[in-house]
Amino acid sequence: MSISNKFGDFIKNNLPAPFTIAVILSFITFLLAYFIAEEQSNSFFKILTFWEKGLWDNQLTVFAMQMMLMLVLGHCLALSNPVEKVINRVTSICNNTSTAAALVTLSTLIVSLFNWGLGLIFGAIFARKVGEHASKNNIKLNYPLIGAAGYSGLMVWHGGISGSAPIKIAEKGHFLESKMGVISQSETVFSLMNLTISIFLIIILPSLMYFLGKKTESKKISLISEKKVSAENVIGAEKLDHSKTLARIFGSIILIYCFYKAFILPDKISLNFINPNFINLFLLGLCIFLHNNFFSFINSVNSAIKGASGILIQFPLYFGIMGIMKYSGMIEIMSDLFILISNQFTFPIFTFLSAGIVNIFVPSGGGQWAVQGPIIIEAAMKIGYSIPKSVMALAYGDQITNMLQPFWALPLLGITGLKAKDILPYTLILMMVGTIIFISGLLLF
Repeated sequence: MSISNKFGDFIKNNLPAPFTIAVILSFITFLLAYFIAEEQSNSFFKILTFWEKGLWDNQLTVFAMQMMLMLVLGHCLALSNPVEKVINRVTSICNNTSTAAALVTLSTLIVSLFNWGLGLIFGAIFARKVGEHASKNNIKLNYPLIGAAGYSGLMVWHGGISGSAPIKIAEKGHFLESKMGVISQSETVFSLMNLTISIFLIIILPSLMYFLGKKTESKKISLISEKKVSAENVIGAEKLDHSKTLARIFGSIILIYCFYKAFILPDKISLNFINPNFINLFLLGLCIFLHNNFFSFINSVNSAIKGASGILIQFPLYFGIMGIMKYSGMIEIMSDLFILISNQFTFPIFTFLSAGIVNIFVPSGGGQWAVQGPIIIEAAMKIGYSIPKSVMALAYGDQITNMLQPFWALPLLGITGLKAKDILPYTLILMMVGTIIFISGLLLF
């Protein structure tokens, strides 16, 4: 455990803020384009032009908005009363560390496969509620382990239906469509490989956390239950903001339309209807319906929007990096280098490992897809490797090192009151076990 704590301190003390990293990576990309890219790129202002083209690329700007909404709406859903009631009901049976760790892990994994924003906040709230329950009933608990369990969903999210790379390439008009076409989620998220890997993770990881709960020390904790603030003295037009009928009608209309798109239209067999816009529309309808009124929904949006600030300000910088790489010819250069060290057998492993390393510096899955995706796809096409499998290898690598990259853990740490170094010893164990499962899956299928 001491090694993990030291590693956590190293990350905290030596890794700058994600925005700073994005700026540094922009400088590095600029210099690489100037010195090693095609001759016509050896111009300061020419490279800046490439950067600007990527920065404000219309398709990528839409992508950033889609990812922001996916996080915000997932967060809002986690804050709804029905979700809270489910958490409270399950929490009541969490009377020891091992049971609590297994249940929190299992629930968080399943929810995160549906939506990563929902899974992140759901896991955080669940962990907090378990802590409050233990504190209220004088139950000894390994609270950091429970916190790590609440964060475990970030290890599977990119292989779920809201994963940035697989969901984007399933949408017509995505920025790599001219190279790879549109690839349905039936070939990525719902492929036999990914379904098998997901099932193994859902079985093995909760079992692992149950075992750790048995083997680690539990102690009494003190947590004060958080109370929700309700609106008072609603008058005049404000009654519309608090109208259950209006919210449920509007939410129902959206959900019925989503049902129509999913089960009535002909795309249902190929699963082509599952794209960022569909998921966000479904989440919007579900959020409004479950919050029962617009006032509660907007309050949850206000709480969730802070977590999306990283996407808002960092994504354009990553798009700028992609613009430099694309228009300077660096994508071809880097893909050729990638091919030199790869073959049909090693390509998915190198893709997985490289994606894991890149994720430490580019903690956003969408931002990473924008930067690394073109290189991986170009290399896969040249080597003759499966495009869907290449995308999933990148997705697995991106999500696995979330277990040591604390960026997305910030909401959980804020809700639970824990520190990054508290949960890191356990998330590193999850990462090591997950790595074995992912690599095994990539080699066997």
